[in-house]
Amino acid sequence: MSVQTWTFILVGLSFALYIGVAIWSKARSTGDFYVAGSNVHPVVNGMATAADWMSAASFISMAGMIAFLGRDGSVYLLGWTGGYVLLALLLAPYLRKFGKYTVPDFVGDRYYSQLARIVAVVCAVFVSFTYVAGQMRGVGIVFSRFLNVNVTTGVLIGMGIVFFYAVLGGMKGITYTQVAQYCVLIFAYLVPAIFISILITGNPIPQLGFGAADDTGVYLLDRLNGLHEALGFDQYTDGTKSKIDVFFITAALMLGTAGLPHVIIRFYTVRKASEARISAGWALLFIAMLYTTAPAVAIFAKTNLLKTVTSEQEGKLIDTKYESMPEWFKNWEATGLIKFNDLNDDGAIQYRGPKSSVENELEIDRDIMVLANPEIAKLPNWIVGLVAAGGLAAALSTAAGLLLVISTAIAHDLLKGCIVRDLSEKNELTAARIAAGFAVCIAGYFGINPPGFVAQVVAFAFGLAASSFFPAIVMGIFSKRMNKAGAVAGMVVGITFTAAYIIFFKFIKPDLNTAEYWLWGISPEGIGTLGMVLNFIVAAVVSAFTPPPPEEVQVLVEDIRIP
Repeated sequence: MSVQTWTFILVGLSFALYIGVAIWSKARSTGDFYVAGSNVHPVVNGMATAADWMSAASFISMAGMIAFLGRDGSVYLLGWTGGYVLLALLLAPYLRKFGKYTVPDFVGDRYYSQLARIVAVVCAVFVSFTYVAGQMRGVGIVFSRFLNVNVTTGVLIGMGIVFFYAVLGGMKGITYTQVAQYCVLIFAYLVPAIFISILITGNPIPQLGFGAADDTGVYLLDRLNGLHEALGFDQYTDGTKSKIDVFFITAALMLGTAGLPHVIIRFYTVRKASEARISAGWALLFIAMLYTTAPAVAIFAKTNLLKTVTSEQEGKLIDTKYESMPEWFKNWEATGLIKFNDLNDDGAIQYRGPKSSVENELEIDRDIMVLANPEIAKLPNWIVGLVAAGGLAAALSTAAGLLLVISTAIAHDLLKGCIVRDLSEKNELTAARIAAGFAVCIAGYFGINPPGFVAQVVAFAFGLAASSFFPAIVMGIFSKRMNKAGAVAGMVVGITFTAAYIIFFKFIKPDLNTAEYWLWGISPEGIGTLGMVLNFIVAAVVSAFTPPPPEEVQVLVEDIRIP
């Protein structure tokens, strides 16, 4: 069967599974809708958390980033995995013991302030919409290639699916749907990686394969370094980013992980604080299965790509003629995500780096590398279709979690918490579903008109979370002296500074988005770390000059830290 037929079958079966699970686990109360009744088993919650956490950025874009950035791409691996350890040890159990549904709920009660709650709602919505834009772009990319539709149509199809199971099932439906999605995405990620590792190195374990020798007896990384240098790129294993930028990006991703509302809310779905810690451990294990495989996938994809566009004859690299390119190249070219511009009219594809005297004629979107990898390696068509289903599972699972954060922030934290306090449970549930519907529409718009490629957009969301929520949560748990004035001032200053920096360099003056013009050489992807530092400083200073929290709040802070 053709790739498209396999894709229709596997994507259709997986979508039918998700919708069936959503119907089976339909939310019937606000407790079901927000936190799945706080009755989810830690292993199940760990698997659902892994699916919620491993978005389109993890499945589709991370290996693509590593493939093109080489060592510099390691910041995504270090930041996202390290951040999850930080979240599991430092925050999850305490937040679960506090017992509130959402992060704005925690901020509003801990800082005894409606203003603090409203600021937290605004931050949650802003961060979540930035993050969900990357997921919807991932959905559009998958559909545009494998179902032969344009990106806009692909995003609209994804919106319909997410709307159905997120709005109907709430957190209860999403939790069990995400378990199914995790099984799909991890199988779809590991199967082609194992196949390609065997084909290139003869080793069935991808994590070991990328450090092994290829069929010529040359170590894979040495061969990739040689190809990079011959084509005018930096060595693959060398980095070009400054140490300070690597540090700030890694820290922003780590601390942003610990402040992401859609991940934190997952720890309210278990029965008690000890189970929150256990489920975090299971989630880390499930996440590691993909994250330890990603560098291998990146190296396999980049090696196969370079072997496709060039060949070696008598010690010289020969550029491949456009007419000789395989079918996968033409298929992806039709989506607009690969572009060949024959500048010298010789019919050959010159793929060159900045150090080459020859001008580059090939543009490749980083987000296609994982999706195109099975086709480049000439794997069976069913594996190509499986990867498409996995990419959709990763994007849709995280999108659903983010949309739930947005709907609960509006219905529970803003509407019931601040405006209509006597709102009935039935009306609150209806309001949450309406808010989720509107959120799906806005998310779809950002998916059609994204501010960047998937991993980059997601990195911005992490920076915003690090600069807003992380200090407020940490100080709310570990500082009895931190008061409402300090927390609110810190969140406002942190997220405003970070958002302004990102908007300036990405939208207002994109031509200045180089290390020469960055503040202390810190890129927009890493500026959230500096925003977090400003948040801590402003919060501490303002808190020191304003009255301390009430006695009952200080007792509450003391209580949530008792084992």
